[in-house]
Amino acid sequence: MNTRSSLAWRAPKDWLRIRTIDAHAGGEPLRIFLDGFPDLPGDTLLARRRAARDRFDTLRTALMWEPRGHADMYGCVITPAVTDEADFGVLFLHNEGWSTMCGHGIIAVTKVALETGLVSMRTPETIVRIDSPAGLITATARIAADRVRSVRFRNVPSFVLDLDQRVDVPGLGAVRYDLAFGGAFYAYVQAADVGLTCAPEEVSKLIDVGMRIQRAVTADRPISHPFEEDLSFLYGTIFIAPPVSDGADSRNVCIFADGEVDRSPTGTGVSGRMAIHYARGEITLDEPLVIESIVGSRFAGRVVEETTFGPHPAVIPEVEGTAHITGIHTFLIDPEDPLKDGFILR
Repeated sequence: MNTRSSLAWRAPKDWLRIRTIDAHAGGEPLRIFLDGFPDLPGDTLLARRRAARDRFDTLRTALMWEPRGHADMYGCVITPAVTDEADFGVLFLHNEGWSTMCGHGIIAVTKVALETGLVSMRTPETIVRIDSPAGLITATARIAADRVRSVRFRNVPSFVLDLDQRVDVPGLGAVRYDLAFGGAFYAYVQAADVGLTCAPEEVSKLIDVGMRIQRAVTADRPISHPFEEDLSFLYGTIFIAPPVSDGADSRNVCIFADGEVDRSPTGTGVSGRMAIHYARGEITLDEPLVIESIVGSRFAGRVVEETTFGPHPAVIPEVEGTAHITGIHTFLIDPEDPLKDGFILR
């Protein structure tokens, strides 16, 4: 077999080429577009998000869905900054559409930006400021031996919309939930209340129950962001359970988008939890909580500041975790491929 001949092959000129660098934070993937995604118009990240959704959504499905991705893939498009403070902007994408904010994505893209030279690295810590659709995010990377060892980020103001609410869920009856925003809105449910433990072998049931709760809450009430209509929707359901491993305080499993399961503890979900625990008086300023994921990875969260956000008492949460680079890819899209835009099978 002549492997050299195969390596010398070049795709036809009319095939679209998209280069990415892939990473994960706490087990949750992040496929970062390096080139091949068109420039997006708009003076804000929300405007660029709308342009990506309305004009280039087939690129999302082609790179997130099979055969190049899978039902739980997550991605990121790096854009120019829209504020004077930021180093760059980000748009996050997944199996259903375009996200508004992503904590694991901030951790992973900060790692990639520094280790690939997009942003200059300084020891012992480097600050990276990132524009997101939900607002400006400040990330701080801990540097040792020219490597990013961990990333902590100060999120957008996070707040509680409602505590101890109940919704009638088909097949489950009345389910108690808290509703909070940590860059996206989540319904927080105690796993034991619906007969779950957040164990890996429960994945199928977690998806089913989580989506039923998400649909029920969405149908039951309006969910309003104080300033942006594009952020006024329920992003997912987060189940809370006791930790499995020593050193963790709790466990999160987030079901979001079209039944995706977050492998990480969910950075925006941890942020919303910090707002809930602070509102209940269960934590104080700078008191850390270590939240583990369904695969045992961990993020540490804490409240660093009180603030207000529109009519809501709010907090500034800080979340810390680790990320790792997994590969560099050149994806090809053959215009004659009938499945070029992707598909999903579960």
